Amino acid sequence: MAIENPTRDEIGKILKKAKRIAVVGLSDNPERTSYSVSEAMKEAGYDIIPVNPNVDEVFGVKAVGSLKDIDGHVDIVNIFRRSEYLPDLAKEFDEIDADVFWAQLGVENEEAYRFLKDRGHTVIMNRCIKVEHSLTR
Repeated sequence: MAIENPTRDEIGKILKKAKRIAVVGLSDNPERTSYSVSEAMKEAGYDIIPVNPNVDEVFGVKAVGSLKDIDGHVDIVNIFRRSEYLPDLAKEFDEIDADVFWAQLGVENEEAYRFLKDRGHTVIMNRCIKVEHSLTR
């Protein structure tokens, strides 16, 4: 099974509906891509939840160690981790109340994709959320 993302129109609808984005691997280092992309999404009006056991806070928001530590609903889980971590993150995602599993540009894993699609989840892989947001506004 090849990885098939939603259409650009569908991605635009997802981004217009979403309010809360949990960012797995969000760094507190402004020079990291995860920081700059998440900062842009924050400035666009999204609530950003840092998911990284190695940082205390990012953008003044206390970081959580894992997806399971998040209180409340999450619209998008945006992942800045290497592709080999996606299967474990997919299993954790399946256990929380979240709508969209989004792996950043250059990050994809067919095993994780199949696992999530078989359970009816919306999956986006190998796409930059910041780029997609700017293209679908």
